[in-house]
Amino acid sequence: MKIPSSTYRIQFRDGMTFDRAATLVPYLKRLGISHLYASPIFTATSGSTHGYDVTDANEFDPVLGGREGFDRMSQALQQHGLGLILDIVPNHMASSLENPWWRDVVEHGEDSRYARYFDIDWSRRLTLPFLGDTFEKVLEAGDLSIKADPDTGKPALAYYDTCYPLKPSTYDGREQAVLSMTAKAEIAALHDQQPWRLMSWRDAPRELSYRRFFEITGLVGLRVEDPEVFADAHRLVLDLVREGRVDGLRIDHVDGLADPKAYLEQLREAAGPDTYIVVEKILGEGEQLPDDWPISGTTGYEFIGALSNALVDGSKTDALTHAYEAVSGRQTDPMEDLRDAKLSMANNNFEGEVAALQKLALALHEVEDDSSAIDADTMHNALRELLVAFPVYRTYGTADGMPEADKTRLGAIVSSVESGPHAPDKEALAFIRRILLGDVGSDQADKASLFRTRFQQLTGPLMAKSLEDTLFFRHHRLLALNEVGSEAAPPAASLTHFHEEMRTRLKHQPHALSGTSTHDTKRGEDARARLYTLSEAPETWAEAVARWRDMNASQVVTLKDGPAPEPAMEWMLYQALAGAWPTDLRPEDTAGLKALEERFLAYVEKALREAKQRTSWNEVNEPYETAVKDYAARLLDPENGNFLADFVGTLAPFIRAGLVNGISQTLIKLVAPGVPDIYQGSERLDLSLVDPDNRRAPDFEMLTGAGDDGLQSVDEETWRSGRLKQAVIARVLNLRQQRPELFASGSYIALQPRGKRADHLVSFARQEGDASLLLVAPRLVLGAFRQGEMSVSDKWAGTELPLPEDLQGRRYREIFSGRVFEPSTSLSVGWTFADHSFALLVSE
Repeated sequence: MKIPSSTYRIQFRDGMTFDRAATLVPYLKRLGISHLYASPIFTATSGSTHGYDVTDANEFDPVLGGREGFDRMSQALQQHGLGLILDIVPNHMASSLENPWWRDVVEHGEDSRYARYFDIDWSRRLTLPFLGDTFEKVLEAGDLSIKADPDTGKPALAYYDTCYPLKPSTYDGREQAVLSMTAKAEIAALHDQQPWRLMSWRDAPRELSYRRFFEITGLVGLRVEDPEVFADAHRLVLDLVREGRVDGLRIDHVDGLADPKAYLEQLREAAGPDTYIVVEKILGEGEQLPDDWPISGTTGYEFIGALSNALVDGSKTDALTHAYEAVSGRQTDPMEDLRDAKLSMANNNFEGEVAALQKLALALHEVEDDSSAIDADTMHNALRELLVAFPVYRTYGTADGMPEADKTRLGAIVSSVESGPHAPDKEALAFIRRILLGDVGSDQADKASLFRTRFQQLTGPLMAKSLEDTLFFRHHRLLALNEVGSEAAPPAASLTHFHEEMRTRLKHQPHALSGTSTHDTKRGEDARARLYTLSEAPETWAEAVARWRDMNASQVVTLKDGPAPEPAMEWMLYQALAGAWPTDLRPEDTAGLKALEERFLAYVEKALREAKQRTSWNEVNEPYETAVKDYAARLLDPENGNFLADFVGTLAPFIRAGLVNGISQTLIKLVAPGVPDIYQGSERLDLSLVDPDNRRAPDFEMLTGAGDDGLQSVDEETWRSGRLKQAVIARVLNLRQQRPELFASGSYIALQPRGKRADHLVSFARQEGDASLLLVAPRLVLGAFRQGEMSVSDKWAGTELPLPEDLQGRRYREIFSGRVFEPSTSLSVGWTFADHSFALLVSE
């Protein structure tokens, strides 16, 4: 297998086509990229901004340039020696009439050849939850009619511009009579004859008849566990692999599949042993990928969490917590708040999925243990408590049983629930555990297997929507830690823990992707690196927030349900704005402030709705949202000059220290175990907010026009513009291609600096045979140096890096300055940092 030395993620759509990507290939080659990593490129719904709503997995999307455009891009990649990794979506497709498989199912119901392609409960009519109100109210309002489908000419039930195809047997031979129907009773009767029924989108959480992706009704689960479905859904992509056009695959949301291991084994067999495969999988604290999955690792969310241990000041965690609690007016209990979020999700957003599991469990209990009675409420409570208590995304039990590691995990979770303050009925809980372990009669094995599969497919979305998309928009202490793959209550950051995580990464998934920005992260990597610095000065930050709240107090509106924004939300607004503030934006730059305002207000709206406290996507509280957005807009009003001057002045040292963090973060990613992934545009500064902000097309003209000059004169401008970061990336990525074995399989050796500034360095070595490298990078510089200075070589005097015996007596060249070092037993950090405050030394 050819392991990538690095990847570059490109988001197709929004102006990015195959031909546009082809023009970037020479630049990616110069940057040192080995593989272009493409977002989904197969046909998706009209106007799709991301491509995960696939409508045809066997067609290149025409909006990207179709087959011909793909061939031109492929040829450009091959001419420059770059490979291609595709992001594929086996878990779901768009439940859109643009999807020919889905349309056929809607038209023919269970008689469709694709009826078993989708995860549909055919014990009832297919639900189509796309009405603005109930069917009866929509019909009464005259919004439903019978007319000829403009694409097929066949009779259809029309709701505004959408034409739902009627089952042919309900109109065969009487097309004209059906098309002339206008009476509401006739339309209702015809609707009742269909294999589907239209309903309000609000009823989906309770009544949906198909498995969806998380809580998105527009995405329907695909049954790739069926060999026929697998073959049809992967026909084109596997052809591309066999043709040598595609070298690797990224599997979207692998935990949504019925049996991830079986899927990956089937994919590996079909794609062959040389295809690089990684999965989108969020690992909990201490969790590892199953060893028997035939893949190279994850897409790297856990790498972000590991990095925070190197760059956050864990010694001041309590001080920051106290400062936040003083503003918010309440003590934080992340785990209890996570429980509340999970309960809300289980009771509302995933009500139908929980109810279906409860019904199945009761049916199994009636057969398996009719000597005792468990009523519906008791079973529901036990099921809900177990779901809520799950600390990881899922277990991986199958019809053949549950892996030993998952048996142990399940046992521990059940025990914690039994002994916890919310313990449900023991008998009900024990019976659910029996089902999950397959401890039922052989005649009930299929039902137990279905229960297990559905349970395992639910714990992941429940965790994701409760933690990433709820709690992380409620807890604002340090936004940089509210990231995909992070924990609700992570332990205090520790450099020791960072080194442990890197050793673990080398052992379990040395060839996994190492990402710092993705299309799904909550903020860009440089915004996160900047916000890490708040952990170094919690008192300074708290004092600043107090001043700013006073300055803008007149903008707070008193509503019936409380102040808007409330104090905790004010803390969040100032912190989010601090992370996104462009390094060169001045208070007098009216156009720049307006551009930031547009992005910031979109973020604020999403953050408020995701928090689901005083407003939400389903129940919009317009007065509250308007008040908070008006407050946020005032922060960027040029007339609010006193605040803006104070904000920019206060932020200056945090910006400088954040830039240092950004380079250290980048260097760690480039040389630590794993394959560094560069998200489009993040080779310069990435100060983006949550999607869709982080999916904006970068300025490729500016990026591709840059050379390696960022290292020739390391001044403040090169730091602030991101030119230094881009140059560092290019230099190291090209080195990775020259020394592939060192980076792919080199050992990881944590180094321990000593001296005055020892706590302000992160350092480690990689070694493979006679080849070795030493990374020395600064950390926590806000607290160590005045104003978070970026070039402070003289301040490192007296700090040394002792070297293990295997690394002594070698000749090293520092790759950015070209200077040669021949250390005996230790390396002088001050001398090493003479040209710039970071170093990467490689043995010659």
